[in-house]
Amino acid sequence: MTDASAPAARRPGEQMLAALGLSAPALDPADASAHSFPGGGRWRTEIPSCEGPEALAVVLKESSRLDVPIHRISQGSGVWMLTDAEITEMVEATAERDIELCLFTGPRGTWDIGGSVRSDSRGAGLRARGHDAVAGCLEDAVRATELGVKCLLVADEGVLWTLHRAREAGIIPADTTLKVSALIGPVNPASYAVYERLGADSVNVPSDLTLDHLTEIRRVSAAPMDMYIEAPDDLGGYVRMYEVAELIRRGAPLYLKFGLSKSPGIYPYGHHLRDLTLATARERVRRGRLALDLLARHGADGDMAPLGSRLPGTLNRFDISA
Repeated sequence: MTDASAPAARRPGEQMLAALGLSAPALDPADASAHSFPGGGRWRTEIPSCEGPEALAVVLKESSRLDVPIHRISQGSGVWMLTDAEITEMVEATAERDIELCLFTGPRGTWDIGGSVRSDSRGAGLRARGHDAVAGCLEDAVRATELGVKCLLVADEGVLWTLHRAREAGIIPADTTLKVSALIGPVNPASYAVYERLGADSVNVPSDLTLDHLTEIRRVSAAPMDMYIEAPDDLGGYVRMYEVAELIRRGAPLYLKFGLSKSPGIYPYGHHLRDLTLATARERVRRGRLALDLLARHGADGDMAPLGSRLPGTLNRFDISA
C-alpha cells in the first residue's frame, strides 16, 4: 500500500522547468496501473545475465556493498550450460538471501542448425525448433527444479504451455514460476494477455514500448511485467533510467531489470568469457544503484515489494482440460 502521508513524487526537473514557464502537462490518474504484487508493493528488482556461481558471487557481494535490494537473479545461457554442482551452488547462495533464481530452459533456434535465424528476417528466432527441442526444454525444467530452481525462463509459446501443463500435472513443482524472455516479448495488450493465459507468471516486454503501451497492457492484464531499464545492445541498447518512476506508475507490478548497454554478448557463457562476465555482472548492480538513486531523488522509491516475495498472485489461464 502507498503511504498516504508521504510527499508526492516529483518528475525530473519539474520545479526548475516550472520556474522557466515550461511546466509539463499534469499526469492523468487514468494512466496509472491499478495493480500491485500480492503481499504489497508495485516493483521488484532483477539482475540478469548472471551466468554461473562465480558471477553470482560477484553480484551478491556488489549488491551488499552498494545496498541494492534484489528480488530475482536470472541467467541467460541455459540450464544445460551448468553442471549439477554449479546449479546447486547457485540455488543455495540465492536461498540464503531469499532471492529467486531463474534459469533459461532448453535448446533455442538461434543456436541450432536452422538457417532462417541467420537470414535478414531472423526466422523463428529463439523458439524451439521441432519436437526434440521442446523435449530438451522440458528435460531442463525437470532437472533444474529437482535441484531446487523455482523459476524458469522460456522463449517459446509452445514450451510455455507445455511447462504450464507440466506444472499443473505435478511433473514440476506447482510453485514453479515461468518467465517469458525479452527475446520474444509481446508488444500489444492482446498478445500479452495470451502469454498470461498460456502460463506466464511474468512477461518481459521490449524496452522500446511507450508509456501508453504499458497503460494499454495494464488495462487487460495484471500479470507481472519485466522490463530492462537499460537494455543490452542486441535488444536495442535503450537507457530509460529517468523514466523509471513513470514506468512503475504505468506498468506495475513491474520488475526493474538492470541490463547493460555497450557490452558484448556472453551467451552461451564459458570460462573464455570470464573476465567480461564478471566485470559486466558487477556493473549491472551499479546500474541498479543509479536507478534506485534516481527513484529516491524523485521521492518515488516507496512501494517496493518485500524482499523474498516471488509469486505473481492469481492470474488468468486457458483451460487445460479443453
